[in-house]
Amino acid sequence: MTPIASGTNTPGTPITVGSNPEAVAITPDGRTAYTANEGGTKVTPIATATNTPGTPITVGSGPDAIAITPYGQTAYVGNYTNGTVTPIAIATNTPGTPITVGSYPQAIAITPNGQTAYVVHNGNAVTPIDIATNTPETPSQSCSQNTQSKTTNRIEE
Repeated sequence: MTPIASGTNTPGTPITVGSNPEAVAITPDGRTAYTANEGGTKVTPIATATNTPGTPITVGSGPDAIAITPYGQTAYVGNYTNGTVTPIAIATNTPGTPITVGSYPQAIAITPNGQTAYVVHNGNAVTPIDIATNTPETPSQSCSQNTQSKTTNRIEE
């Protein structure tokens, strides 16, 4: 992974993370970036002040999406290969129990109030996760363009 200086858009020295980094999310305080390394089962935390990678965190197979709650308490990682989302407690970098959401989760968005995570999977379905309980709710069975637009609007509320 290569950091970019935001003021100048200049690439920095590459940071060694796991195999095939697919997604990155940064904590609200800007102190830590998390990379989802799709080529394995790990997420790598990186201290942004020093660009130093921390101990990789084991999640499910093929992590390829990641989102962090607005208050920076939990990262949610979509595990493409086994159809789950793994919550990570950011304070301790400890993975929680994987949440089954359906085939091939590939994108995650969290509402600004931090109550719901929406997981897009299998290219045409969305599963909401209640963040307070880490419980999946009833997924949409088929997302048309209109449904995807409504989901985006709901997330923005």
